[in-house]
Amino acid sequence: MEEFYSNIGRLNHIAIAVPNITKASNMWQKALGANVSKPQTLPEHGVKVVFVESPNTKVELLEPLNKNSPISKFLIKNPNGGMHHICYEVGDLKSASKKLKEVGATILGDGNPKIGAHGNPVIFLKPSDFSGTLIELEEIR
Repeated sequence: MEEFYSNIGRLNHIAIAVPNITKASNMWQKALGANVSKPQTLPEHGVKVVFVESPNTKVELLEPLNKNSPISKFLIKNPNGGMHHICYEVGDLKSASKKLKEVGATILGDGNPKIGAHGNPVIFLKPSDFSGTLIELEEIR
């Protein structure tokens, strides 16, 4: 019997690195009339985040917590901010990870999922494996 592997599901969010989350949130709210969540601090990821809600997806604004944050490194190259990653949903992160490894894709970090901003397990994939785009996979059940 052939084993089933999980494929990507819907786009969960697009993440944008910003130097100042308050300033960025205010612009999204005032200029676009967007609903913006309360800030959430994620020390394990080195970021503070807010989510801008829209009917079909979310935009995640990311501010670094300190100079060691991956977002700090991104902002050195992009001082005004910019798109950081795209997040897709998967039904089974373990199966998706197995398939990724089998085809030679690289899971960043130690390869084990961490808990993301939505309280679900997430992994990040090496940008050079995906046309220069950092991909986040989030398990949604």
